[in-house]
Amino acid sequence: MTRRFFIFILAITALAVIVRTGKLDKRPMHTDEAVHAVKFGQLLEEGEYHYDSNEYHGPTLNYFTLIPAWLASAGSLQDVDEFILRIVPVVFGILLVLMIFVLVDGLSFSVVIYAAVFAAISPGLVFYSRYYIQEMLLVCFTFGMIVCGYRYTKSQKLCWAVLCGIFAGLMHATKETCLIAFFSMAFAIFCLSLMGKKQDFLSYIVKSVKLPHLFVGIFSAIIISFLFYSSFLANPSGFADSFRTYTTYFGRASENSFHIHPWYYYLDLLTYIEGVEKAKWNEDFVVVFGLLGVFFALRGKCRDVIDQKLIRFFAFYTLTIMVIYSAIPYKTPWCLLGFLHGLTILSAYAVYVLFESLSGQFSRAVLGAVVLIFGIVIPVCQCSIIKSVRPADPTNPYVYAHTSEDIFKITDRVREVANVNPQAKDMYIQVVCSGDDYWPLPWYLRDFTRVSWQNKVDLNMPIAPLIICSPDIESDMVAKLYNVPKPGEKDLYVPLFDDHVQLRPLVELRGLITKDLLDKLPVKDENIVK
Repeated sequence: MTRRFFIFILAITALAVIVRTGKLDKRPMHTDEAVHAVKFGQLLEEGEYHYDSNEYHGPTLNYFTLIPAWLASAGSLQDVDEFILRIVPVVFGILLVLMIFVLVDGLSFSVVIYAAVFAAISPGLVFYSRYYIQEMLLVCFTFGMIVCGYRYTKSQKLCWAVLCGIFAGLMHATKETCLIAFFSMAFAIFCLSLMGKKQDFLSYIVKSVKLPHLFVGIFSAIIISFLFYSSFLANPSGFADSFRTYTTYFGRASENSFHIHPWYYYLDLLTYIEGVEKAKWNEDFVVVFGLLGVFFALRGKCRDVIDQKLIRFFAFYTLTIMVIYSAIPYKTPWCLLGFLHGLTILSAYAVYVLFESLSGQFSRAVLGAVVLIFGIVIPVCQCSIIKSVRPADPTNPYVYAHTSEDIFKITDRVREVANVNPQAKDMYIQVVCSGDDYWPLPWYLRDFTRVSWQNKVDLNMPIAPLIICSPDIESDMVAKLYNVPKPGEKDLYVPLFDDHVQLRPLVELRGLITKDLLDKLPVKDENIVK
């Protein structure tokens, strides 16, 4: 069995790597990705990171990105590309898949294999494993804490207590929503105590945890979190800021109406409802079988090879974190990853129980066909679409307020102008968008040295030969262009783009360029702004 076990590990690892890597630069950078990337650039170039309690979340994403950047000999943000950034969540997404094998003696050989496969090819887990945000790191560290905590209760070895503390510290240093995961774990343990004889369960907990080891684990968590938030002692106040930030996030949870969604939002993303979602985008199998796994676990449908406490913990934990995120009005699709991963484990358990319960060859063959088609083939096809076929397709439920592929037209056009401008990438560019809604342009124009980023027209600013602005700003900008006091200083401006371009769906950008520069371009546009 050992040899077969390692063969499965290698095969599933290869599968997880294949569906997560390749064409990492094909999808346009989301605004959040670009913001994190520019923030990382400061750390890479200046060696400084200061935690901002109002934005950006925790620092682990930035610090772990230093590893691929150093391996690629990148010394500045200009040397960094999408692969260097996105390989970080890719690695943690793969690690998330592999950590389930550490629980083989608690979940059985079959369950960990099923769970690893379902996690490896889950479209949601794959999609956000290729997304330069903190969520995949948080889910990975959370599962790491659960795995190490379980291993500690079985062995009482100090190393597992330390690792459990390290993962807890990494959770806190990654994202503020770690509190939801911590609470869900504690509540799951509380629910377990209510299901059995309370004294017996409490005795089990007391016997499983040695007090010195508990203190070492907590100390490890504090040290890890402090090191990251303090920028490795360069900014000690950052650790205190990591707690002050909750006043900001609790207030923000109900402010932005764009992110306010109904309680069923996450289930709606994961399941297919005719007329609402495209049939090609759904994870019905994991949801249905995952909830079936919850039923089996709480009903006590366990064999001796399954640790009943462990599978029930996953049931309570997954349900709790799902309910909490669904109850919070402020919702973004990547927040579902925590309970989506839990559903992959519970769906694996449901498949295992059903196979063990069915005796007839025909019924087992039907179940096998259902698992193969809906649990493996369809998710793999969706993963292929995610990578290769319009990766920013709005019909994909995981594509959320995403940058339009027009961003490539915009940046290509700017580079065409730079190629005919004597100053090249040192030419002066003005980007003026109300509400500072120009991201992720700072990422795509990071190699241009003189770009002015503004949210309104400044009459005192010099006029640039190339201007990008939001439609509501355009009239003020045109008024400024033709209000130059000295006639000899007036340039004739024409549209930069041949057609409408969008930063995101329904968010249009306009461009203006001097007529003399346009005439130098291969394709000329004579539509002069009047």
